[in-house]
Amino acid sequence: MRIEHVRIVVTPWLFRLRPWRGFDGFATHFVIFFRRADVHDGLITHELCHVWQMQHRPLRMPLSYLRTGYRRSPYERQAREAARRTAT
Repeated sequence: MRIEHVRIVVTPWLFRLRPWRGFDGFATHFVIFFRRADVHDGLITHELCHVWQMQHRPLRMPLSYLRTGYRRSPYERQAREAARRTAT
């Protein structure tokens, strides 16, 4: 995973918009957005997993949500599992 260009940004206003209201974090290919600054390590791991997924499957990963939805997404399952495995 290439993280030298990954940025973490706290943007409470973004999470007031409809697509992101129910989330505390959101990742793109090189930026992770958080609702608040005091996020737990599991959420950081989860979102870093999404960065990795998008770096390796830049179109397939984001477009997969149109087919499977959020809850059934294999990418979400993988990110949740990564967070679970790295929890202390």
